[in-house]
Amino acid sequence: MFAYISRRLGVSLLILLGVSFTVYVIFAFLPFDPAALTCGKNCNDPGIIEANRKRLGYDLPFLVQYWVFIKGLFMGRTYGEGAAMINCPAPSLGYSFQEHSCVTTLIGEALPVTLSLALGALVLWLVIGVGLGVLAARYRGKIVDSASTVFVLIGTSLPTFLTGLMLLVFVVIKWRIMPFPAGNYTPFFEDPYEWAQILFLPWVTLAFAYAALYTRFVRSAVIETSNEDYIRTARAKGLPEGTILGKHTLRAALAPIVTMAGLDFAGLLGGAILTESVFNLPGLGRLAIGAVIEYDLPIIVATTLLAATIVVVMNLIVDIAYAFIDPRVRVA
Repeated sequence: MFAYISRRLGVSLLILLGVSFTVYVIFAFLPFDPAALTCGKNCNDPGIIEANRKRLGYDLPFLVQYWVFIKGLFMGRTYGEGAAMINCPAPSLGYSFQEHSCVTTLIGEALPVTLSLALGALVLWLVIGVGLGVLAARYRGKIVDSASTVFVLIGTSLPTFLTGLMLLVFVVIKWRIMPFPAGNYTPFFEDPYEWAQILFLPWVTLAFAYAALYTRFVRSAVIETSNEDYIRTARAKGLPEGTILGKHTLRAALAPIVTMAGLDFAGLLGGAILTESVFNLPGLGRLAIGAVIEYDLPIIVATTLLAATIVVVMNLIVDIAYAFIDPRVRVA
């Protein structure tokens, strides 16, 4: 097991290095001057542009720029000198002149919002999707199965932003059950109740679509697994249906569900842009969209790298979890 984890960890580190270099190459050779973007879209002052070019190191050769960037991740980075010197501690992902802040600081403020949003939605859609999928498979052809089919059709048909808007119109504006989202975020450890109140509707919005997909997938996986020879053997031995379902059927169907959940969770951590925009949440998605609109290159590069890193790390976690669920993959 240790050898398997070490091998997967080594591969993940190589992938991360390759991803970081690729992203840096893409943004380094875009057909515009990155130094000119540091003072806004309409900046025409050559003196400011040249000063920012030198301060950010854009005047250095490309490979030197990349090495300085990688070194900054572990040792921090200093921009400029003298009274105008700006210090960004490790891990340094750059400095945004438009926001007048280190990019790591901005991401540190936005990441807890997106992490809270993704975690809550993950729990909801797994509970609803796996539970309803198992019930639909267990009572195939009955009213529970028919109801799950309707739920799947509605959940997969409605766009996420439309679900969010409907919840805002009815739950917040018309029925006044929940407060209107004011664009603020309360950390969990400050006030757990307000934290949950702010994020409840975004959780439901995301979980509704994902739970529909997981219901359909789990139903198919459980039905397929139930037809395996070892399940029929367990029934022939007289094992209770609950034991067969919980100990044998679900365990076999769990492996692909873990893979799906890990990748979907990684995608949400990269920024649930539509949901954050609808509910005015200051998360990574809104940070990235604002950076694109303002041509804030350091934030764009950092959020892109962060999203790619999250996907690679979640893949590693899924691979390790898969090895515990199905020991056969350890020798692969």
